[in-house]
Amino acid sequence: MKEARKDLLLPTLSEVWGYSDLRTGQREAIEAWAGGQEVVALLPTGGGKSMCYQLPALVERSLGRGTTLVISPLIALMQDQVDSLMGRGVMAAALNSHLSRYEQEEVEAALEAELLDVLLVSPERAAKSQFRELIRGCEIALIAVDEAHCVSSWGHDFRPEYMRLDELREVVDAPMMALTATATPRVVSEIISGLALKNCEVIRGDFARPNLRFSVSLESGKDARLEAIVALLEDKGMRGNTGDGKAIIYCASRKKVETIAAELRSANFRVGFYHGGRSQEDRQKAQGAFEAGRTRVLVATNAFGMGIDYPDVRVIVHAQAPGSLEAYYQEAGRASRDGEPGYCLLFYSAGDMVLQRRLVRDAKDRNRSNEALAGMEAYAMSTRCRQELLCLHFAPDADVTACGVCDLCTDGDAVAAGLEEKRAAKLASIESLADFELDIIVSAVGNLRKPVGKASLARALRGSKAKALRKYGLQNLPEHGALKTRSELSIISAIDGLLRDRRLAPKGQKYPTVWLPNKPVRATGPKAKGARSRSTTRKTRPRSSNLHRALELYRNRTAKKLRWKPYMVVHNKVITQLDAKRPHSIEQLYEIDGLGPAKVEQFGYELLDIVRRYDQ
Repeated sequence: MKEARKDLLLPTLSEVWGYSDLRTGQREAIEAWAGGQEVVALLPTGGGKSMCYQLPALVERSLGRGTTLVISPLIALMQDQVDSLMGRGVMAAALNSHLSRYEQEEVEAALEAELLDVLLVSPERAAKSQFRELIRGCEIALIAVDEAHCVSSWGHDFRPEYMRLDELREVVDAPMMALTATATPRVVSEIISGLALKNCEVIRGDFARPNLRFSVSLESGKDARLEAIVALLEDKGMRGNTGDGKAIIYCASRKKVETIAAELRSANFRVGFYHGGRSQEDRQKAQGAFEAGRTRVLVATNAFGMGIDYPDVRVIVHAQAPGSLEAYYQEAGRASRDGEPGYCLLFYSAGDMVLQRRLVRDAKDRNRSNEALAGMEAYAMSTRCRQELLCLHFAPDADVTACGVCDLCTDGDAVAAGLEEKRAAKLASIESLADFELDIIVSAVGNLRKPVGKASLARALRGSKAKALRKYGLQNLPEHGALKTRSELSIISAIDGLLRDRRLAPKGQKYPTVWLPNKPVRATGPKAKGARSRSTTRKTRPRSSNLHRALELYRNRTAKKLRWKPYMVVHNKVITQLDAKRPHSIEQLYEIDGLGPAKVEQFGYELLDIVRRYDQ
């Protein structure tokens, strides 16, 4: 049986998926399964975990074995997999609460009649006694547990139902395969014990993402963070219809999500927002608009999480630091799944950690939560290559080298200097300003054209010439640079004291700023002195060929007709190859990497007609 499995692997891969070989990590995991071992496959986000059980499922069916049972935590993810597999001629189905009773009975009948290659169910359903009775009399060839870190209370997405999956062994005699993208050695150990895996091989893939540039900003001010986000999105061509790709901005709270989304919308970005407080319909609309490209930017909490797989997300920003390095890597790893360059910016400050501690104050194990936060802080405050740190966090024995593209690799001296400045500023923040320095702050506020944030005012008083200060006219203040010997934190602390003493007054609730008590706020026009005129320069999208555009239109029309996602028809890389190679026969289509016989049979002649039309 072992040799028969191995002999069928590559032919099945080629016939169904159109690939000639497996990726690193996939190969080792599938070979361990073929050799009779149970497997924990720890592969990075975008590393192709689903292939690790989909290919064995078809090999087992070819050998006359039963159905592969997949435990998946998200209903939307289940349906995507079913649609994708059915598009390749694989008999797949899902059992979930979105099905009617009649539809569920149809799936159960197909399972009992041994018609299914793959069946996907949620961990909640798998834990039910009725389901266990259903599969007791069925032949199950393999049990695959996706997002297996949910087994562990150390995992950032712990689901108690996962702890009962080992009970499936009581009713079926089938090997298990556990798969995850984010598991430290401690979590892997809990997966093995929680699922009662035997004769287990742990496969760790390569966690390096050389196409991603990881960067950390220690900026703590709300205004400065927003300005940096706007500048980054503009630089990456995310404003309007002219650029390529999408951006996701993660926040720790729902309120912050809505605040940043509103600010970006007012800055003329096409933006949506997603969090657990919205209705299911509103969340689906937000995700659908983002997926279709009607919005280029999505601001979200980690509710926009598992199963998110878009190839063209070029920017991931964490506007507030998450609670663990595992959560950060999984979310940042959603950038540029297609291998194109992507940018991942993490904002970090002590205030972020205070918020995270507040969010987990009811956690059962505070020590674990604090340890996770300490790991996040160590990453943000390190002077070592970001990629190296991330890879070693998940695979401590990995042989890793500096990536050459992160902020520490490209501008390490500046990052180190910024860290030192932050440490010095933290010490200086406990020092009080002299009375004459407090008078300078009050005088500066009196000379403002309109209320501003504390951080922006502090930077102006220290002499900053950042472009972001121009729109407030801060570079024109007589007091500009008057407190250059003081740290930003000490000035902000002094402003807080002046607010408490009522020498200054807060303005606004949603976006707090400072002003003089009893002084009226006059409206200022867009052309007021010192205001920055918004640039109308647009980044133009590289022109693609007429054939390339025609193929994209065909894919979108076909996806809409079949109710699939566009990539399920053909991937972007397939379209690029079709444009470059201009095939004129079915035989030549088989040479397109990633197309595969099932897609050739289903769409081949229509694709050839389009190529011929534009290649005359």
